[in-house]
Amino acid sequence: MASPQIALAEQLSSASPAHDRRSRRPDILLFIGLAIAIGAAIVGLRSTGVSLTYFLQPTGALMVLGGTIGVLLITTPSRSLLNSLRRVATLVTASETDRAALIDEIVECSRQSRRGGFLALESMLPKMGNSPLRSAFELAVDIGNPAELRTVLETGLQMAERQGEADAKTLEVAAGFAPTLGIMGTVVGLIEVLRQFSNFSSVGYGIGTAFVSTIYGLALANLLLLPLAHRIRARVADNFETQELIMEGVLAIADSVHPALIRMRLASFLRKPTREK
Repeated sequence: MASPQIALAEQLSSASPAHDRRSRRPDILLFIGLAIAIGAAIVGLRSTGVSLTYFLQPTGALMVLGGTIGVLLITTPSRSLLNSLRRVATLVTASETDRAALIDEIVECSRQSRRGGFLALESMLPKMGNSPLRSAFELAVDIGNPAELRTVLETGLQMAERQGEADAKTLEVAAGFAPTLGIMGTVVGLIEVLRQFSNFSSVGYGIGTAFVSTIYGLALANLLLLPLAHRIRARVADNFETQELIMEGVLAIADSVHPALIRMRLASFLRKPTREK
C-alpha cells in the first residue's frame, strides 16, 4: 500500500485530478505561441528567396529526431520518460482553480469544524470539489496530530514539486542534445560534399543542404523543447501556490483558528491586479 506522502504527491502533481472543479479549456496561448514561432521561422527562411522545399531534408530530420529520441531513451528511465510525456500532454489544455471559491470552501469547513468538531468534516468529504483539498482533509482526519499532519503535507508538496522539475529537466536534456545532433548531420552532409568535390556545380548546393540539419536541431531545441520545459515549470509553480493555500487552510483548521482569521491568512494567495502609480 502506498504511503500517505506518495498518495498525496500523486494528487498534487496530477494536472487534472478527478472531480476537481476547474475551468478547463484548450490552452490558446500555447497554440498561438507555437504558430507565431514557427511562422516567424518560415517567413524568415522564405525571405531569403530560397524555396522552402530546399529546407526539407529527410536525412537531416531523421538524424535529429531519431537521435534525440534515442538519447532520451538512454538518459531517462522509462517511468520518468512516461511521466514527462503525460505532463506535456496536459499542456494542451489550460486549467485554472478558482482560489476565491477554494478559500470559501475551506472557511466553510472551518465553521463546520468549530460547530461539530474536526471529525465532523468527514461527512463533508464526498462533497468537496477539489481533489487535493479532499485528500488533505482525509489525511487530517486520519492523522489528527497537527505537527505530524504538517510534516506529511509538506513532504507531499515537495515531492510534487520535485516531480515537476524532473519532467521539465527531461525536455531540457533533449534540448541540449538536439543542436549537437544537428551538427552531426551537417558533418555527414559535408563529408558527402567533399566526396563529390570535383563536381563544382553541386558543391555550393551540397554545403547549403548540409547545414539544414543544424537548423533542425536548433529549431527543435529552441522552438519546442525549451519553451515546453519552461511552461511545465510555470504550471508547477502555479500549482504549488494552490497547494500551499490548501495546506495552510487545513493546518489552520486543525489548530482551531477562527474562520475569519483563516480567511485573512489565505487572502494573500489571491492574485490581485497590479495598480499603476
